[in-house]
Amino acid sequence: MSRPDLPASSAEHPATRMLRALRPVSGWLVRRHFRVVVHHTERVPSVGGVILAANHTGIVDGPLLAVLSPRPVHALTKREMFEGRLGGFLRRTGQIPLDRLHADPGAVRSSLRVLRDGGVVGIFPEGTRSSGRFDRCHPGAAYLAMVTGAPVVPVTFTGTRGAPGSSLPARGEAVDVVFGRAWRTPQQPWPRTREQVGATAALLREHLLSELDSALSQTRRSLSEPPPAGQSEDDPESGLVEA
Repeated sequence: MSRPDLPASSAEHPATRMLRALRPVSGWLVRRHFRVVVHHTERVPSVGGVILAANHTGIVDGPLLAVLSPRPVHALTKREMFEGRLGGFLRRTGQIPLDRLHADPGAVRSSLRVLRDGGVVGIFPEGTRSSGRFDRCHPGAAYLAMVTGAPVVPVTFTGTRGAPGSSLPARGEAVDVVFGRAWRTPQQPWPRTREQVGATAALLREHLLSELDSALSQTRRSLSEPPPAGQSEDDPESGLVEA
């Protein structure tokens, strides 16, 4: 029996239809503002559940993922964004509220529903804007892959952080979005131990870093320094960290 509080992602669902309808105009607007190049969209499977795991350096990463992905995305989005008029829009387009600072079973259930319906979940494993190098990597993407067997496709953003003192890239700034090679882990039945999740998350992080390096080499870009104090948010002391 379907749960009305969980976003479905089949082609017939109103949230996915709205996403599809908005993407052409949104993409046109993005390309008028930034010099955008999107690489290797063919690496995103055209059907079935998919997890897009992106690095996170700028405030526009989430919107760009939604607009430039080859398929509509239901992204895990901090719950503070679901206030006011923007919150209504996010809900209508099937975005997933996330409590970043505490365990959030509701967000997990919503994500699993999307994947089992054959849709796309977007997630930023770093948890908040940072260096973009996965210095901290939370295990959520790995856990979703373990439960569903869905492939994880890395996404690398470059050029999405503004100049010092600005949270937005300047008009005309070059932005590259690179979709990486998919990573898979065998679907694992319940129970899944913390050790299993941690080991799987470590393997995924290695793949994310490898694809990040490949994307930077391909585009001849580099990542900016970490955002200055005040431009990143509190992040729970969990997940893998750079040694």
